[in-house]
Amino acid sequence: MTETMQAVVTHGPRDYRLQDVPRPTAGPGEALVQVEAVGICASDLKCYHGAAKFWGDEDRPAYVETPVVPGHEFVGRVVELDEAAAARWGVDVGDRVTSEQIVPCWQCRYCRRGQYWMCAPHNIYGFKRRTPGGMAEYMVFPTDALVHKVSDELPAAHAAFIEPLSCALHAVERGNVGFEDVVVVAGCGPIGLGMVAGAAAKSPAQVIALDLADHKLALAEKCGATLTLNIGTDDVVGAVRDLTDGYGADVYLEGSGHPSAVGQGLQLLRKLGTFVEYSVFGSDVTVDWSIISDDKELDVLGAHLGPHCWPAAGQMLESGRLPLADIVTHQLPLSEFQQGLDLVADGSASIKVSLLPGH
Repeated sequence: MTETMQAVVTHGPRDYRLQDVPRPTAGPGEALVQVEAVGICASDLKCYHGAAKFWGDEDRPAYVETPVVPGHEFVGRVVELDEAAAARWGVDVGDRVTSEQIVPCWQCRYCRRGQYWMCAPHNIYGFKRRTPGGMAEYMVFPTDALVHKVSDELPAAHAAFIEPLSCALHAVERGNVGFEDVVVVAGCGPIGLGMVAGAAAKSPAQVIALDLADHKLALAEKCGATLTLNIGTDDVVGAVRDLTDGYGADVYLEGSGHPSAVGQGLQLLRKLGTFVEYSVFGSDVTVDWSIISDDKELDVLGAHLGPHCWPAAGQMLESGRLPLADIVTHQLPLSEFQQGLDLVADGSASIKVSLLPGH
């Protein structure tokens, strides 16, 4: 008789269901992992509400292949693996582990050049059927996965924050933050707070955090912001210019996902400044490109996933630099996934929402 488990299954926009599905098994070179915690990400919400590209629409390449188990921010315990997998990843049964959110093909142009996070097939856990995600009691790490150990000392939901933190640190790395820089972080959600902590670790002159919610700005201070500004009540552009003798910020890290934050960043930056865009947007964003070119000659950079940042993210979590008890606001059983999605959509009452399979 086939063993079953509970899992959230994506069937399409606003059609996520808790189901009994066959429990997966590990093949040669793979690992079976019992999931302890999985975070709900903005991209999960984008998929849920239908802004993501679903399989079957011919206008552009599919982003979500249904049915699939979602969830790409997870930690769990190794239940089963063979000698080849243990040797490749340096892990054993019982270890707490995570896997980078993308499972590279290692064959495409990007993978061959070491740029695995831009892998052409782009198999991310929870978006393609071949890589089911972590909103389940068990999951499998394929042979091509990138696997890391995670500290046993952290609560499971805090340990799962390694994924968004690695993404935030990659954005900071893209910004090439220097000691004399004034860095502005837009948005104090999970990614933005990680950006604040990552930027502060670079010891720049200032780390300025922007948000509409005062309680999130208070958390940004705990993460290392030297100044916080409420975009609803403060003259943000004026304040930054006053702090920089009228020049503007050196680096702007966009982590809010709100279209207005893009134009705001272009206004805030000095000439020859650096704009790093990380957010997932629900719709197209239009800006005056002459600011980028003729007015300021800005460096505008994208950032995707968290390549090469996972070990540093794990160390930062262990160091206590981030107030994880305040950031991970909600921990829910898998059966309450809908409440979790609704909390993330609302945004006012939550920062990071995690599901705990098995609870």
